[in-house]
Order: sequence, then structure tokens, then C-alpha cells
Amino acid sequence: MNSPERTRLADVLNQHRDALLADWIRLHLPTALRRGLAMEAEIREQFSTFLKVFLDTLAKSETLDAGRPEWEPVRAFLADMSAHRARQGFTPAETATFVFSLKQPLYARLRESFTDPAELADTSWSINLLIDELGLYTTEVFQKSREAIIARQQEELLELSTPVVQLWEGILALPLIGTLDSSRTQVVMESLLQKIVDTGAGLAIIDITGVPTVDTLVAQHLLKTVAAARLMGADCIISGIRPQIAQTIVHLGVDLTNVTTKSTLADAFVIALQRTGASIIKPKATA
Repeated sequence: MNSPERTRLADVLNQHRDALLADWIRLHLPTALRRGLAMEAEIREQFSTFLKVFLDTLAKSETLDAGRPEWEPVRAFLADMSAHRARQGFTPAETATFVFSLKQPLYARLRESFTDPAELADTSWSINLLIDELGLYTTEVFQKSREAIIARQQEELLELSTPVVQLWEGILALPLIGTLDSSRTQVVMESLLQKIVDTGAGLAIIDITGVPTVDTLVAQHLLKTVAAARLMGADCIISGIRPQIAQTIVHLGVDLTNVTTKSTLADAFVIALQRTGASIIKPKATA
């Protein structure tokens, strides 16, 4: 599209800005409100702001290539909106439809203003490519934002699933629940070592009662955690060694001879108390 055609396009759309916005809202607002993920005032503001940024950029731009620097304000708005909608729970299709739904009111205004069929076809094709490019950009940004949210939630879940608690002065407990893979082992190790530094604890009980299976990889992860704790000056006791887990460890040939193991957390706690010089005394029954 040459410069005079772009100028005329910008003039036509700016002249009908209010009507264009009204048509767009009328057509798309019911769909946007259907799932109740955002307030009507917020969605109306998104319509109004995007149309203003879009038409202002169109009037100043020398090209209809959405990837060009002059279209950065439009891309920036769509990026913020996409990230916001990803947090609200919108789908990629719902977010992209926000942009694609602008086509219908745009085409209606073009048909009213461009009487020459060839000029109308060329202008419609150019604006169609521009809207498609912006819609695809919205989908791409939304997907990246969604992936970032999922990654952050996974990290938070890992942290929540690996709490390190202080059972007694100098004694920590790390109950593990679920599968122990490489990424989780790193979180476990970091959490335990930081707690050792914070409390100065000399003993840590790693309880694997909630770990469904123990294979060679899980055993190696446990040994790495024990070794890291020892480097920080703390010894480890592994509890929750059930009969089937004991058989598996023997079958795998994993060497735990240098690590104290107990079947229950209670037994491990008693050993830990003995090592610290403390003990639990049952009160005498009163007559």
C-alpha cells in the first residue's frame, strides 16, 4: 500500500473512530463477558485504549508491517493485555479474538468509504494482513506469559512440597512426598542447606515415607543431599525405610552403610535426641 492510500485509510478510520468503537464493543463484548473473567468496565477500557493506540499509530506509520519499530506502542499494549489475560484465566483463542474481532467493524467502514472495488480489495487485504499479524503476536505473547506462570507455580509447589521444619534445638526434619527427580532434588538441597545455615542445626532427618518408589536415581539424589549437608557440618538420618524400599535398595546395590536409617520418623527423632544429649522421659503415673 502506497503512502496516499495509507493516509486515506488512516483518515477514514479516524473519522469514524467513535462508530468503529461502538460497533466493535457491540459485537465482541458479550463474548468477552460470557465467562465472567473480567469486569465490563475493564474490557471496555481495553477496547477503547487499543483502538486509540492502533489508529494513532496507523496515522503516523509509513508501513502496515506490525513488526516495524513504529508499531511498538501497539505491540506493547497487546503484550501487557495478553499477560494480564493469561493471569485472569483467558484462553489463547479468547485473547487473540480480541484483535481478530476488530476486522468486521473495520471492513464495514471500509465498504462505506471506498467505492472503487480494486482500491477496496487492496485496502481490505492490507488491513487484514496487519490484523492477522497483531493477532498472532498476541497469541505468541500469551503463550510465553502462560508458560512463565506455569513455571513459577511449579517452583512454588516445589518449595511448598519440601518444607524444612525444626523439631528440636539442633534437629531439623525434611518430609518428602511424591517423586524425587533432579529439579526437585535441587530445591530440597537448597532448602535444607539454607535452614542448616539459619539454625546452626547439626542433625537433619530426611523422611521418605511419602516417596512412593525408590530407584537408583532417587537413592543417588538422597545421597547427594546427605553429602551436601555433611559439608555444611550437619549429619543426616533417613527415615521411612519400609520393607519393600529396603529390599529395593539392597537389590539395586545402593550403599547406605554410612547413613543412619530408621523405619519411622519417630525412631529417627529418638536417635537424633540421643546424639544431641537430650532425651524424652515419660511422666510417672500418679497413684
